[in-house]
Amino acid sequence: MFEPQVYQNRRARLRAAMPGAVILIPGHVDSPRNYLANTYDFRQNSSYLHLAGHALPDLALLMLPDGEEILFGIPATIDDIVWTGPVPSLEELAAAAGIARVEPLPRLEDRLARLKDVHYPRPFRGEMELRLAHWLGMPPSSVRPEASADLMSALATLRLCKEPREVEQIELALEASADMYDAALGAMMPGAREQDVVAAMTGAALFHGCAQSFTPIVTIHGEVLHNHAYHNTLHEGGLLLVDSGAETAEGYASDITRTFPVSGHFSARQKDIYEVVLRGQLDAIAACAPGVGFADVHGVACRSMAEGLVALGLLRGDVGELVAAGAHAMLFPHGLGHLLGLDVHDMEDYGDLAGYEPGTGRSGQFGLNFLRMNRTLRPGMVFTVEPGIYFIPELIRQWRERKHLADFINYERVGEFLDFGGIRIEDDILVTDAGCRVLGARPIPKAVDEVMAACARQ
Repeated sequence: MFEPQVYQNRRARLRAAMPGAVILIPGHVDSPRNYLANTYDFRQNSSYLHLAGHALPDLALLMLPDGEEILFGIPATIDDIVWTGPVPSLEELAAAAGIARVEPLPRLEDRLARLKDVHYPRPFRGEMELRLAHWLGMPPSSVRPEASADLMSALATLRLCKEPREVEQIELALEASADMYDAALGAMMPGAREQDVVAAMTGAALFHGCAQSFTPIVTIHGEVLHNHAYHNTLHEGGLLLVDSGAETAEGYASDITRTFPVSGHFSARQKDIYEVVLRGQLDAIAACAPGVGFADVHGVACRSMAEGLVALGLLRGDVGELVAAGAHAMLFPHGLGHLLGLDVHDMEDYGDLAGYEPGTGRSGQFGLNFLRMNRTLRPGMVFTVEPGIYFIPELIRQWRERKHLADFINYERVGEFLDFGGIRIEDDILVTDAGCRVLGARPIPKAVDEVMAACARQ
């Protein structure tokens, strides 16, 4: 945890944003895996982590209009201590977060019954919906719809621009990521399995005292955007797409993607597509600066990659027109990036209240509708920039059958790439006063010559 004053200051800023409000921030509970005593690894709710810091189950923070703050929890019994060893008392936990008062968790229901207009963030776990329904005396089906948009907007504003200590935490996670990618290259060879690479990367994360910030994507099928199966064998001449991240003990995430040639060198057509993606990423990063809209940065990446795809004969026509029509989205069907922080998709549990400016919404155009963020960039914001090109056979087949945007897409040429897979390149970006910075003290190879040199060293 950080020092108590950090959490006190954050809560004071929240109270200032919501004067007179009753605010309830529930922590998570343990989630059983296949019976009560065998639980999944515990992960605290990020809203709670931000305001109180405890990575322990069965806690709740109540903030009252008069400034009083109460930490609710379940005191450990001797039976608990026999199995888990000594645990901090509620009073010790409260002191660590700068909270003056504690009460047993069973009293929370009575407390809430005497209060009106309780603001709470939208839960995303079923057990938390049930717990909130019980505490607040409402049907479970009403819990999510009744969550406080005002509170989530206020929390999003507080968490949007990272404190220097938070940037340090993300860079600690990136130190682990650098070693994770070294481990991936060490395990990658023709005849190895995807799971061998995952195992090596998991060990590297643990060596740093980190968890993985999400289930890693390690796949020879880069055209499948979120592929969590690891049974395939790596083969000579193929590509391996690795999208992974580490999470520090404080809960902060990294998120990096690289695409490697299994044999250590790119074929001519792999190099062509790779360099189109890399140019798109570098152009997008160069466009990141205070005052720039992230949708405009996304557009920079789209136009950059479209130019490369036109040069390769895959797309055709005027680049501005084909991007406006969405023809490029057949090969780049997702948004450029997302916020990063205590969540790998930071604050995504708040929905578009976090990723989008007030009064704005998502486009209805295919591809652009998956843009997770459309905010004006400000110093302190941290997010990913992760363009990719993917040859998704079923998507291509459906578009081709309809002759969709055929004026801009050379379907004959695209058909030559149906077995290609996909390439994505991702880094974590901090907006500075003057522009932006790619986070991470040790760059993870991504230029073609750097990637092949790194492969040769393993």
